[in-house]
Amino acid sequence: MRPHPGQPRDHGQHAHWPRGGPQRQPSQDGCILRGAVSCSELASSARAALTHLPTQPKARAKGGCGLIVTGGIAPSREGWVSPFAAKLTTQSEVEPHREVTAAVHQYDSKILMQILHSGRYGYHPLNVAPSPIKAPIGWFTPRALSSADVSRTIDDYARSATLAKDAGYDGVEIMGSEGYLINQFIASRTNKRTDEWGGSFENRSRFATEIVKRTRAAVGDDFAIMFRLSMLDLVEGGSSWEETVMLAKALEDEGVDIINTGIGWHEARIPTIATSVPRGAFSWVTRKLKEEGVLLHTPLCTTNRINLPETAESILRQGDADLISMARPFLADPEIVNKAADGREEEINVCIGCNQACLDHTFKMMTASCLVNPLSGYETELKLEPVAPENKIKVAVVGGGCAGLAASCAAAERGHDVTLFEASQEIGGQFNFAKVVPGKEEFHETIKYFNSRLVLSGVDLKLNTTVTAEELIAGGYDRVVVATGVTPRVPNIPGIDHSKVGY
Repeated sequence: MRPHPGQPRDHGQHAHWPRGGPQRQPSQDGCILRGAVSCSELASSARAALTHLPTQPKARAKGGCGLIVTGGIAPSREGWVSPFAAKLTTQSEVEPHREVTAAVHQYDSKILMQILHSGRYGYHPLNVAPSPIKAPIGWFTPRALSSADVSRTIDDYARSATLAKDAGYDGVEIMGSEGYLINQFIASRTNKRTDEWGGSFENRSRFATEIVKRTRAAVGDDFAIMFRLSMLDLVEGGSSWEETVMLAKALEDEGVDIINTGIGWHEARIPTIATSVPRGAFSWVTRKLKEEGVLLHTPLCTTNRINLPETAESILRQGDADLISMARPFLADPEIVNKAADGREEEINVCIGCNQACLDHTFKMMTASCLVNPLSGYETELKLEPVAPENKIKVAVVGGGCAGLAASCAAAERGHDVTLFEASQEIGGQFNFAKVVPGKEEFHETIKYFNSRLVLSGVDLKLNTTVTAEELIAGGYDRVVVATGVTPRVPNIPGIDHSKVGY
């Protein structure tokens, strides 16, 4: 995170990735990142990102992000997350990626392409794995890779990285966590092989290290390789901590420039990103790896539930990590870094960790968006542009819940004259009920954001005010938005009318 103007900081102002093979020392011509914030796109949103070229990555770069990592791009059809999802396997697929990298480089940001092979998590009958064990969240039993298949798959990674370099990416992130293919080889839970790719930890981890080795040989030393390492699997039969440390060192020796933190397999039953998870809850894991002292020069990136600048700054200052990775916060507000750098934290539309429009949509094969920022994912379709002065109209919005707040601010920001009527003493509507539910404290942030945005956009807010149709007509409004919500039903439950029950 870039420091506020005039505020020096010792940690993370620049991240430096070194070059030069095993046991490398940082070189003087390594790549300097603008700030210490990395944006990781949602894995299965990669297809959408290419469909809406190159709007989202460009917005994140413009918003101050120093390093952008795309959503998962498969190195083969077998590695697809779902049929016809994004892949980079041939020269003919390179050109659309060049639009993305060119857009990002306009703003002095760097961009890595994430290479993700879904393994047994693939939602298609072509999926493969080290062993034919169906995932509890999968649809199909995977085909076990032969020894020749394993070597071919490693070459797929290297070829995809070479194509990414040709497309103008500054590097690649190799997805080795969250229970995807590389993770499936590493863990005894999913690797029951008896050949050179299974059995001992040295054999099980060979797939990961060989991918890095061949990729480094293919792309040379002037191209970054980040590896997303599962530091906590959170499933039975996952890696031990000792194995995780050993693998981290082996990855550094084979040429990795940055190690990113992966937390939990997708099939794990322990929450890792829900709103009930405390902010920055897993940065201690990244710090624990740093304190092992086995990494000589590889910076570590931490992630999960880091949604506010002060959380990111705290993690960097206390030395938990060298880089901060965020994904969903950039869906909520692509300008989060710039706003923090300018001291405008109250203007940040904070990710509340609800997962309702990002991950839930993704799993339903819908466009990944954001509950608190519905423009996300629809930037090329929903264009709220300023109106000409002669087209300015007078708008009344009735109801100060989130829908009414969004409508009011959007209309005012386009240049219209907006009055917002709210019958209660505060804005927020039903969010005011949600924010007091234990584990949903983040909902306070959305109301705080709208309080700031109302002022900045010039909306005339009238609290404790009910308004009738006759009054609206008399007010001469050109448009009226009715956003009064609904009256909640009262469930027919014995005891519902007790004095201790509120509804």
